[in-house]
Amino acid sequence: MPIYNAPVADMQFILHEVLKPAETGIPGYDELDPDFTVAVLDEAGKLARDVLAPLNRVGDTEGCRLENGVVRTPTGYAEAFRQMKDGGWTALDCDPAYGGQGLPYLMQTAVGEIFVSANMAFNMYQGLTHGAVSAIHAHGTEDQKRTWLPKMVTCDWTGTMNLTEPHAGTDLGMMRTRAEPQADGSYLITGEKIFISAGDHDLAENIVHLVLAKAPGGGEGTKGISLFIVPKFLVNEDGSLGERNAVSVGKIERKMGIHGNATCVLNYDGAKGWLLGELHKGMRAMFTMMNEARLGVGLQGYAVAEAAYQNAVAYARDRLQGRSVSGQGSTDGPADPLIVHPDIRRNLMDQKSFLEGARALTFWGAHLIDRSVRLGDAEAEGLISLLTPVIKGFQTDKGFESAVAAQQVWGGHGYIEDNGMSQFARDARIAMIYEGANGIQALDLVGRKLAAEGGKPAMAFFHLIRGFLKENENDPRLEGFVEPLKQASKDCQKAAMFFAERGMKNPDEALAGSYDFMTMMGHLCLGYMWARMARAAADALDAGRGDAEALRTKIATGRYYMLRHLPATALHLARIESGAGPVMALSADAF
Repeated sequence: MPIYNAPVADMQFILHEVLKPAETGIPGYDELDPDFTVAVLDEAGKLARDVLAPLNRVGDTEGCRLENGVVRTPTGYAEAFRQMKDGGWTALDCDPAYGGQGLPYLMQTAVGEIFVSANMAFNMYQGLTHGAVSAIHAHGTEDQKRTWLPKMVTCDWTGTMNLTEPHAGTDLGMMRTRAEPQADGSYLITGEKIFISAGDHDLAENIVHLVLAKAPGGGEGTKGISLFIVPKFLVNEDGSLGERNAVSVGKIERKMGIHGNATCVLNYDGAKGWLLGELHKGMRAMFTMMNEARLGVGLQGYAVAEAAYQNAVAYARDRLQGRSVSGQGSTDGPADPLIVHPDIRRNLMDQKSFLEGARALTFWGAHLIDRSVRLGDAEAEGLISLLTPVIKGFQTDKGFESAVAAQQVWGGHGYIEDNGMSQFARDARIAMIYEGANGIQALDLVGRKLAAEGGKPAMAFFHLIRGFLKENENDPRLEGFVEPLKQASKDCQKAAMFFAERGMKNPDEALAGSYDFMTMMGHLCLGYMWARMARAAADALDAGRGDAEALRTKIATGRYYMLRHLPATALHLARIESGAGPVMALSADAF
């Protein structure tokens, strides 16, 4: 059975040597001292290792089943979900007014990584609920908050998001689900939604669906869409559950991975619902949930790869295969362990340098959200809006690549289902698709986010990097970090200028290069994170803090990324500057 141990030491390094919560002035961050955070992360790690990780394979092999209109989750899920609820893990950063613990989003993110690494499919039941809680908290009336949030914060009731229909994925303006207003202020929702993660299950008393639908008078396209709260069971005035609503499961989707999560077709046949937010402005309310979900999916991208990497390292240390060409292996065994071979080292270093960089970027993103929400910092809000499609798109692309690379270390044994490595690859694959496929993330980055607010967030991001470079340009400890980061930043700025100069005249010039730009921005972000981590590690070494060997390992890993991966920005720049011509050269019928 695959192993998993929470990387608490690395998380602590990012929290306290890189982000330094005590120095930020963000309300609530003064509580995040090292003793507190390590206690939380250690406990989360125990739950992940002892309860969730052993169920990962169970969920994969058993899957979910539909019995008499009710979805049954895999063996052990219900008890594990109870332990999750009893431990208060579903409510870490939720509003204390509704039963939450009020911790910063940064801690929710760190704990979330641990749970996703251990069992991605299982964690989606509470993860989607968290997004629904955020949407209701941000856009609901006081009565709606009192009705729904206390039970959802504890996951006694769970939540979903319902966007996709059989004929309409990203193009939500084609939506056919209808909402008919009733005299009592409610609406009757009719339509079919597909790909609904955690759409039905036996883990909670009620499921609160947030459903996009078109109400009369809204016009065509997305401007006519509204968002509705549609529960599986209606709720009585006293808060008790009433009759079953007119929403049913059409089927459970058969899919490549995340078998332990019930991905459902849901049929709404005049189901009773209530408007959430303003009429005909449902996209605004849904994006509260979608933006959180996109960051969460970006986390999934590297978190699953972290579990795969741990198993690849363990196998590379134990599996004897071939002799070291440099004589660095064992002298008396029949062969040397895989880990002595340079190509295996390359494979593992690719994974390690990506994973630790992605963790730092995701934690920094959570920190920006806390700055935005808790301090009202407009620059932080602009930065995280700019970086959200990068975190989602780049990290899920590279996370899948990393999971496949971990499977490759196992060779043929990685292709055999009994060893669990194929599950990591299959589970990681969905993260590139849902919550907006990565091509859409790239279009969002180039078509919207890059020019948002007159380009102010993008300029602020490049200004941050320039400031770091200027501050550290003469630091000998950062040799191998400063120059690669400077060149990558120049590449990204050249690409942005290309879009500005050519994209207005011919949008295809920008859109044909959008995926390359998202990828090069991802590399630049990880390069920036690695430069910050290298400086933090060097400072800790100089001050005699922490594990010296681990700190030197951190610097060496970062230098690997800067020298072996960050130069990819030049390749992506060359592709972007080739323009739309090569991309659009063929007619549609020539393919």
